[in-house]
Amino acid sequence: MILRGGDRTRPLLLFLNGGPGIPDYFLAQNAGLEQLFTVCYWDYRGTGLSYSPEIRPEGCTTEQSVQDALAVTDALRARFGQDRIYLMGHSYGTFIGLLCAQAAPEKYHAYIAMSQIADQPRSELTALHAMEQAAQRQGDRRTAERLTQYDTETADTARLRRWFSEPERDRAMHALGGGTTAQMRSVISGIFFPTLRCTDYTQTERINIWRGKALLQNAPTAYDRMEFSATDAVPSLELPVYFFAGENDLTCCYAVQRDYFDRLSASEKGFYTFAGCAHSPLFESPAQALRILREDVLTGRFTLADGAEPEGAGA
Repeated sequence: MILRGGDRTRPLLLFLNGGPGIPDYFLAQNAGLEQLFTVCYWDYRGTGLSYSPEIRPEGCTTEQSVQDALAVTDALRARFGQDRIYLMGHSYGTFIGLLCAQAAPEKYHAYIAMSQIADQPRSELTALHAMEQAAQRQGDRRTAERLTQYDTETADTARLRRWFSEPERDRAMHALGGGTTAQMRSVISGIFFPTLRCTDYTQTERINIWRGKALLQNAPTAYDRMEFSATDAVPSLELPVYFFAGENDLTCCYAVQRDYFDRLSASEKGFYTFAGCAHSPLFESPAQALRILREDVLTGRFTLADGAEPEGAGA
């Protein structure tokens, strides 16, 4: 893990990476989280700083990942003397984070979901149809034909697994501005090269990022997240919940996130739309995200959430 922050008395935030396997640390450095929190960027078992050639993919189960995250949570609570910490997940990290929040709500002030995995089969089909339609509108017959072979009216698990590893998926998704960020057009230039330039990781550790990424792609937890239905698995949470969603997100489609949020029963909850953003609102619109974190999350309020009445309204 990497711990960042200028004041150890600040609230603690455990950040759960996306991927699975790609550390968000190199993208989060400019997001400003350390202005508000002491942040723990933790690399999952078998990935990044936690990579080891002795770790086998079959050992990287969802249950193990949740147990690991809860163990890291307890270690942070003990080290910094804080009874509760904040939990934030991004993409795959929301899959693990949601299960942690369900399992041990007493350990967290709040759960913050950035691009929540809610019903990935439905999301993938929604994104696939959007990309097919865009390719047809643009007269891109090659892309349209490649996408059509994966099209299905129902969530065919085997077909969706092949689709998820299809290079055309990322290419088409980023071309439409619905990938990792709305501005990113290539995973190679937008993610691969920046990770190789991240000097807080040694040269070997940078290589291990991609070794770990390959390892987790064949792990049970990677398959689990592709078949996960949050509505069925986590219908309720016993802590405050904040959803950060990019309106252009095709990786975890905005409408699917919103639908789960509307169905979720929680002690308190707020949904925050990031206009013009895709899959990484915190990194794409850090000023908006920090304002929400400062004014709502850290105060336990929801005044900036979609549909919230302005303070003083009706007075």
